[in-house]
Amino acid sequence: MSSLYRPTIGLTTQTLHSIDGIPPALPSSWVMNQRYFVAATSVGAVPWMIPLLDDDLFTLREIYERLDGLLIPGGVDINPAEYGEAVRPECGNLDPARDRVELQLVRWAIEDGKPVLGLCRGLQIINVAQGGTMWQDLASQNSAFHKHDYFPNAGFERDHLAHEVRIEPATRLSRLLESTRCPVNSMHHQGIKALGRDLVASATADDGLIEAIEGTADAFLVGVQWHPEVFEMADPHTRHLFGGFIRAAVEWSTANNAPRVGVGD
Repeated sequence: MSSLYRPTIGLTTQTLHSIDGIPPALPSSWVMNQRYFVAATSVGAVPWMIPLLDDDLFTLREIYERLDGLLIPGGVDINPAEYGEAVRPECGNLDPARDRVELQLVRWAIEDGKPVLGLCRGLQIINVAQGGTMWQDLASQNSAFHKHDYFPNAGFERDHLAHEVRIEPATRLSRLLESTRCPVNSMHHQGIKALGRDLVASATADDGLIEAIEGTADAFLVGVQWHPEVFEMADPHTRHLFGGFIRAAVEWSTANNAPRVGVGD
């Protein structure tokens, strides 16, 4: 395989009308923040925007089969029905079609050992896909948690380093970041309550909230509660996390004889 091979990485979208402040009169659209695509491209990925075809699993599967890895971005809250709970008043906007598509894609990928990287909501999707549950609102449900909702609409910059996380030794994340502590940004009001099956917590905040997870199998299955795509690739934590994911996607493609074309082939 050419050393210049660029793996195809699927990035899921969200329904435009699930976003706060979007007028209902606008046409229905699938959208996603371009920073995720820029970050993936900068470390060698060919990004593929995945439509929310929750009612067409045949086409969704055809898309999935063409991918070397999945990147699940941040976004609105997961429907609590997906982990067996009623919606609390503090729960934010929902996007059921996105929930169904992402949960299905992640379950397929885990079954196949295809690399998955989840960012913020993406971490939560991995957890729910594996049978885990969520705090629907950290502040109102557990007073032991510190502030985690440093949202831009409340005056915080997206690259605001809100707190540090402690990285568990001997985990994939510790090998990627080469550190025991890491400063992170924080733009979420939900978090993991019960950890899903075959997952381990690879980083925690000082208040005990799980901030990163990974699978117990050999496949690359990593989720972080922060938003590394915000930072430039000069930041080692960002570069090593995305770079490790892309290397795993290339390795998966090679091991599974996926169709591939190197640059210039």
